[in-house]
Amino acid sequence: MNTNRWSAIFSCILALIAIIGFFIYGETSHEMENPQALFIGIGIGSMFVAIAFYQLISRNKDTTWDGFVAEKTAEKKNRNQNSSNDDYYVHYYIEYKVIFIDAGGKKHSLLFEDDDTVYNYYNVGDKVRHHKGLNSYEKYDKSHDTIIFCNACGSLNDIDDDYCFRCNCPLLK
Repeated sequence: MNTNRWSAIFSCILALIAIIGFFIYGETSHEMENPQALFIGIGIGSMFVAIAFYQLISRNKDTTWDGFVAEKTAEKKNRNQNSSNDDYYVHYYIEYKVIFIDAGGKKHSLLFEDDDTVYNYYNVGDKVRHHKGLNSYEKYDKSHDTIIFCNACGSLNDIDDDYCFRCNCPLLK
């Protein structure tokens, strides 16, 4: 709850700074005058508030849930890539997908291109927990693993480590 309040306050402060800053710029600059500068400031300030509002809504929708790995797929794909001289070339890649199902039956998935590390970490049937506010899925049984992912930053760590090498958060074992 405190995070939501501070996010709203911070976005309102940024919006006010943008509005006041553009108003002052319109009064002192010869490049742009008010009300045009003021309208731009209001537009930018409104974007700050809208982004914060969107984050608050999506943060409140997230919940902690338990589920399992339902399916894993590895599919060869391709797409047209734009080259520097306005030509296109075909980029081939492998899309790795891990699909989780929560207790309510809702599907969640992780997608990776040309990196099978997470794909190989999970096995179909593994029980997992998604923690509210984190974009990770913690395996319950890590007894046969040699690696562990940090739930806070997603970094790959050795299973024997107690803290993440990157963010120093405790690793959930």
